Amino acid sequence: MRVGIDARLLHYQRAGISRYVMGLLTGFASSPPGFELLVLMHRGSQAELPAMPGLHTGRLWTPSHHRLEQFTLPLELSGWGIDLLHSPDFIPPFYRRCRSVVTIHDLAFLRYPHLLTDDSRRYYGQTPRAVRSADAVIAVSLTTKQDLVEGLGTPEDRVFVIPEAASPVFRALDDTQAVETTRAKFGLESGYFLFVGTIEPRKNLSTLVRSYAHFRRRWLSDAGRVEPPPKLAIVGRIGWLYDEVFDLVQRLELRASAVFLGEVSEADLVLLYNGALALTYVSLYEGFGLPALEAMACGTPVICSNVSALPEVVGEAAILVDPMDVEAQSEAMWQLVVNGTERERCRVRGLERARQFSWQRTAAETARVYESVMAKG
Repeated sequence: MRVGIDARLLHYQRAGISRYVMGLLTGFASSPPGFELLVLMHRGSQAELPAMPGLHTGRLWTPSHHRLEQFTLPLELSGWGIDLLHSPDFIPPFYRRCRSVVTIHDLAFLRYPHLLTDDSRRYYGQTPRAVRSADAVIAVSLTTKQDLVEGLGTPEDRVFVIPEAASPVFRALDDTQAVETTRAKFGLESGYFLFVGTIEPRKNLSTLVRSYAHFRRRWLSDAGRVEPPPKLAIVGRIGWLYDEVFDLVQRLELRASAVFLGEVSEADLVLLYNGALALTYVSLYEGFGLPALEAMACGTPVICSNVSALPEVVGEAAILVDPMDVEAQSEAMWQLVVNGTERERCRVRGLERARQFSWQRTAAETARVYESVMAKG
């Protein structure tokens, strides 16, 4: 059996679905499956793939999300002898000569269509057809499966829940000097709140910034505190409809306190997690929420939304808050600063929770889906 994995997105980004693709390949490399893997990459991609027996690469000209990919991609794939194509970025080629498995990460396009660009609505608006077209659907959380069943009418027996995992590089470090050096590199003093994700409306950064401003005012009004308040470090690429966030930071006079670090290397991100007081991740909607899991794997306390898949991912290891409740978020930040017992509880439970997820398990369960699809004859 030759399985093709559409990895073109690795050429365009390091976060999100690209991390899913690399995690899945890493899982396959640690326990090679009994079939041939063909990783289909953009012709200009410089991504380094894990070494494993039976892994080959194919180069494609068709860019991800291109308006003509439903015409050009099938033509390119026709010569590769693929028995099954896995499309981790939602949308497979609808005209194909092989079996199809798609991964659905979330149904944000249904829940929050007004928060997407026109191009994103066009691309992800193909998801209902993609789900109907596929031989099997992988959902990264039970929440996403429920959305598929209830929102798109997908038969339950065609949807397999296989969670993501944090890369093994995300771990608690004893190297305090490296953490301090990274803090200094990004202009961060000891202790800061951290956000990791694309700067876009669904991530709810405007509410997070208001919550941080509320926390900061409380800190500055506390006569017993002489040290400056912790900063808010925002890591991630600029997505879409982001002007409101930058305008709000300026309006609240937080330019020196809420700092935008942009995209950072994976090595720096591990150190930033390790140096943070907490990850603050109050998204309106997540199909999984990988940054929360990465933070917990680093022993970093997590404050996150009590909606969508996030409670499913963090279990009882995080502080859950209403994503629109500024005071609740501010209070959670305050407690993690002043209450060492609560901070330690979150750290220990987070490490335990993160150990329940692994890419080896994800890859093994994904391989079983491939095999079940091909066994149907």
